[in-house]
Parts: sequence; structure tokens; C-alpha cells
Amino acid sequence: MSRGKRPDTSLIIGRNPVREALEQRPAEVEKVLLQKGGGGQNVEAIRKLATASGVPFQYVPLGKLNQLAAGLNHQGAVARATPVAYQDVDDMLAGIAPSLDAVQASKPMLLLLDGVEDPYNFGAMLRSAVAAGVGGVIVPKQGMAPFNAAVLKASAGTAAQIPVARVSSMGNQIIALKERGYWVVGADGMGETTLWDMDWDRPVALVMGSEGSGLSKRVADACDYRVSIPLRGPAESLNVSVAAGIVLFAAARCRV
Repeated sequence: MSRGKRPDTSLIIGRNPVREALEQRPAEVEKVLLQKGGGGQNVEAIRKLATASGVPFQYVPLGKLNQLAAGLNHQGAVARATPVAYQDVDDMLAGIAPSLDAVQASKPMLLLLDGVEDPYNFGAMLRSAVAAGVGGVIVPKQGMAPFNAAVLKASAGTAAQIPVARVSSMGNQIIALKERGYWVVGADGMGETTLWDMDWDRPVALVMGSEGSGLSKRVADACDYRVSIPLRGPAESLNVSVAAGIVLFAAARCRV
């Protein structure tokens, strides 16, 4: 290793450590990076294991892996570990309200993030979710900002205080939430209901879309309601983390 340079402590370096992480604690693995055009069957086996575990993977040039490993023998495989482990979504939901009757009685709030790509927005929304009393957060496995040190910093450390689950399909998860008794509300600048007119006195799963394109079509179509924030000034829109805070506390008013 070159003097003065150390590998990022959030990285898992080497074929065996990466394979063991995928086998024993896949919820703690954010992404797997594999050597493009090299590594042979051992690297291919890790790719298959990542796929089976639902962990995103990417082929990258050898130079990228060398840079990340900072002189350690990566053997064509490096993984990024999450600073806070994701939970299994069913376990998380059961811990919040284990039955339909419990959901209806306690009226929990959930936050769903439909492809938020900026770690600072992700962290800011986690902080708002904790402050508003949200029971848990659900994010997609693909197209989502990594759960990294930047997220923790932006959340001012509160990211560790709220369970976060990762799912393969937000559309399918919304259907499952409805079956559990949640009303799914998407934040949408073109929403037909304002957040002031929305009846929040019910179990709510609030969905925030990505910074650029907002809610994906499938997710928007699956929502029970789409709510908008009335803007009085000339601004066309709000930052997604700011919008999330406004809507979350509008929903929290009836729970105070």
C-alpha cells in the first residue's frame, strides 16, 4: 500500500470478504463492484450471488478497483457497505403494526422514496421523517442514492434512529401496503388534492419522487391520492427534501 493512503473503511475488499458479506449480511451491502473483463469464474459467482441477494452490481475497469482498494489485493471484487443496515421490509412493517387491526388503530406514517438520487436529499428526508414520527422508510434497490456517510451527515445522525427497508419493486410494495391497510399518497406538483385539503387522519404511506422526474408512472398510478403543495410565490417547484418535510408535518398535525 502506498504511504499515507488507506482504503475507504466502508469498502469490503477481496473476493472472499465480498462473498461472505453477500451470504451472511446482504442487507449491509449497498453495491458490488466487479472487474470488467477479468476475474474469471470467481467474479461471475459473486455476480450471481449478488443477483440472488438483490444487491446491485456493476462492472468497472481494473483501475477503478485499484484506486478504491488503495493497494490491497481486491481480486476483482469490491463492495460498498452501508453505514446503517437495511431491514427486511416485512419485519419492519410487522414491528410498526403487525396486523390490519393494529394499522387501523395506530394509524402509522411511512415514507417511500421513489428513486431519490442525491445522498444529501436522502439524509435530509430521513431527518424530517424522524422528527415527524414516521415509523419506517422504504426505498428501491435500483436508482436510489447509496446509504453512505453523506446520508448520515445530512441526517445529522438521525438516520440510525429510523428503520429503512429496501425493495425490488416499489409498485408491488405499494400494493402490499394497501393490503395492510395503508392509504398511499404521492406528492405531485400536479396533484388534484392540496396537502391542506387531504384527510391525513388515517394510516398513510407518503411517496416522494425523484429530483428530476418526480413519481414514476407506475407508482403515480398506484397511489390512492396525489397531493400538491400550493405555491404562492413565483417558484415553480421545491427541493424534494423541503417538500417532504412540509408534507410530512402536514400529515403529522392530526397525530399531535
